[in-house]
Amino acid sequence: MHPSAILHEVQQLYNVSDRLDSLAEQHPLVSEALITISGSVRNTATLLEVLVAMKITPVSGLDPANA
Repeated sequence: MHPSAILHEVQQLYNVSDRLDSLAEQHPLVSEALITISGSVRNTATLLEVLVAMKITPVSGLDPANA
């Protein structure tokens, strides 16, 4: 899988998180749960983004064995 395909999914996860935050504002009875889930989705997106940066598209000129 090309890194851009994974990064596209990362953006989709950020979008889901944003939509859950918006829903939390509209539904006070479940807002706490939605905000918690939104945070988890956002954290997962961030971790996936870091994984791509570290493992799939290493900084050119650096030898990972010496990093």
